[in-house]
Amino acid sequence: PEIEENKQEVNLPEGFETLVTSRPNENNPAYRYLISRGLIQDDINRWKIGYVRHGFWGGRIIVPSFNESGDLNYFVGRSYENHYRKYMAPRVNKNIIFNELYVDWDDDVILVEGVFDAFKAGNAVPILGSTLSEDSRLLRKIVKNDTPVFVALDWDAEKKAKKLLRLLMEYGVELYKINTQGIEDIGAITKQQFLELKKTASIINFDSYILYEMKNFM
Repeated sequence: PEIEENKQEVNLPEGFETLVTSRPNENNPAYRYLISRGLIQDDINRWKIGYVRHGFWGGRIIVPSFNESGDLNYFVGRSYENHYRKYMAPRVNKNIIFNELYVDWDDDVILVEGVFDAFKAGNAVPILGSTLSEDSRLLRKIVKNDTPVFVALDWDAEKKAKKLLRLLMEYGVELYKINTQGIEDIGAITKQQFLELKKTASIINFDSYILYEMKNFM
């Protein structure tokens, strides 16, 4: 059975200002940061991105997450002013599907680490830096919908990718691995470059997983 959604009250941080607009403000430092990371206004509008100027969340891009009912259930704050802590998030339950409202379960889903990776990957879900557990809402949703999955974690997270692949494989998920070797950060490449990477993805089954494990972990 599908795991019930954890109902929790989440509010956008005080001072949140939206960047969703039809007229980009090129003088806004938050906007300029997003453009420098390869986003365009359509991306900003799709992900409902905003920012906070001052206070506890000041100097951070805010990327909200909405559940399948359209309610805010999480957000990620990313510094655009070189804070020591690049990322911050509210202290709430993370057993969510980030931006579930916009996920197409009838298409293949790409699992990535963070939100800036997801911006480049299309129908993607960031796993928020952690692997999945067997009771995760995301895993249950994938299995329920029989959704093909592409795993695309950064190369420095190969051990994490190994655990993730094994878990998904045990549940009979149609599974592919995108080779990110030589790419420091998926969020730093273009959408087109990611699409080209996706075309070279390897199918993962028990036989290919054993070969993959031997190659990468001997």
